[in-house]
Amino acid sequence: MKIVFNKVDFEHPGVPVFHGLSLSIAPNAVTALVGSNGSGKSTLLGLLAGVLSPDAGCLSTGVDDVAFAVQRSAVTDNFPITAFEAVMMGRWRRLGLMRRPKPVDRAIVEHWLTELGLVDVRDRTLGELSGGQRQRVLLAQAFVQQAPLLLLDEPTTGLDSGSAAVVVEHLRRLADAGTTVVAATHDAAVVLAADHRIDLDEAG
Repeated sequence: MKIVFNKVDFEHPGVPVFHGLSLSIAPNAVTALVGSNGSGKSTLLGLLAGVLSPDAGCLSTGVDDVAFAVQRSAVTDNFPITAFEAVMMGRWRRLGLMRRPKPVDRAIVEHWLTELGLVDVRDRTLGELSGGQRQRVLLAQAFVQQAPLLLLDEPTTGLDSGSAAVVVEHLRRLADAGTTVVAATHDAAVVLAADHRIDLDEAG
């Protein structure tokens, strides 16, 4: 189902961000959100994730299951859990009240640890990881959720060129398999790989 913003207004306290924003985002595709700093990229992702609500207008995503990988700067690096535990947190919503991982949950986590080159650091705490490794942990945590709508805020920031290329390749594969991917980015490689591009400097 297409994502639709219809005349959406939003402001942070005293700071208007969107006024009458109307746009649509195609399903089962990679859409790159671009624009200058302060144009509202992270805010738009927050609205899509449901952590923010429009002040006016309406927004329809057509799904309740959303995975959101925030910028690494928004997450403490000293949270006393291992990389494996942090990625497994992405499965919590599917584990039920007891949060006991099943073999399938472990298999999904192991898959993404392998794909994103994190096997060797799986038992290290987040504080022991490099910035790029922590970024990949956050991405793996989002990927293991297997949500139909995947939101990413600057997904390749802090990654070396090889790791960034792997991430971009996986975004394409996820979209080709039916996931709707929306990525706020300044990375030209992400924009080039995307099916669609929305420039918030022009969207109003």
